[in-house]
Amino acid sequence: MKPTTTLATSKTPDGETLLLQEHDGHHFMKVGGVPLMSTNASSSEQQMADLACGKMPSKPRILIGGLGFGFTLRRVLELCPPDAIVDVAELLQVVVDWNREFLTEVNGHLVDDPRVRIHIRDVSELIDRVGKDRYDVILLDVDNSPDPLVQKGNAKLYDGGGISRVKAALRPGGCVVYWSANQDKTFARSLGKFFKSVECVGAKAYPKAKRFTHTLFVAERD
Repeated sequence: MKPTTTLATSKTPDGETLLLQEHDGHHFMKVGGVPLMSTNASSSEQQMADLACGKMPSKPRILIGGLGFGFTLRRVLELCPPDAIVDVAELLQVVVDWNREFLTEVNGHLVDDPRVRIHIRDVSELIDRVGKDRYDVILLDVDNSPDPLVQKGNAKLYDGGGISRVKAALRPGGCVVYWSANQDKTFARSLGKFFKSVECVGAKAYPKAKRFTHTLFVAERD
């Protein structure tokens, strides 16, 4: 049996232990001992970009909340033109550092792409300060679900006030996609109070999976 190697450790703002591990060529991140993401189950993260970035205007502005292992960012860069601006809000500097140090063989040097601007801060701060430079697309993969696992403060993105601020940060016709490990009918109804259309899309962890294990909440503003 091949061993599991712990490559790095850190702490979340709530004091939970964050682990980066490698096993049999794949990387895994855990928080408080609970698996958070892995490089062998990234299909849903890439699907987020597919759902939102199919039709991009000239000089599109995209906001990604949560860098993770970079799979959403990679797909966004594949779909977007050279003049795109892609803001990535990542709360933990170590996640950016781990991408540079341990994951370049997985996703290359994404964080150093000239279209990318990395912000080590809560994505809510960028949403609240957007001003006139609103976004065409917002992709939020900041926690495990509308019931936060990584940081309790993430709950403010999923309540009515948070949804309203996300809508205000989008240009007319803009789209937001929320990633979730679970279905949540209550959250879908909440989105429906603010957006003209809401779709709950089942997503697979990996292409050959037999069932949909994740949910992508896709909301479009008028």
